[in-house]
Amino acid sequence: MTNRSEATLIVALLALAIPALAQQDDDPVDAMDSKTERMPVNTIVPEYPEAARRERIEGEVQVCFDITRSGMPRRIAVRRSSHRYFEKPARDAVRRSTWRAVPPGEKAPNIKACRTFRFRLERIPLDERD
Repeated sequence: MTNRSEATLIVALLALAIPALAQQDDDPVDAMDSKTERMPVNTIVPEYPEAARRERIEGEVQVCFDITRSGMPRRIAVRRSSHRYFEKPARDAVRRSTWRAVPPGEKAPNIKACRTFRFRLERIPLDERD
């Protein structure tokens, strides 16, 4: 199997696995990427801001950025946000994430990307409360 077909297989498997992982309710923050061929190497999920948790605020932030040839994000900007509490953790998570570097001589596909973070609180049924 060639490197290109192995990479295609990995991308296909990730495309199938990511929606299933996003369905799990035990993680308070979901991350979704825009369509990009650049494969993430290290994806950081932001922590739920304590102030938002105290005030029981849920929300969503879309952060757009460029990916350099070395796989680092740059020009990180909030494109859309439901509440300012979530903007800094979302920007910081993108800043600490990395993508696959482009080998020398290879064309860099789709270097512009966006990532949407959904912050949600876990619902506790009334009969389970202390």
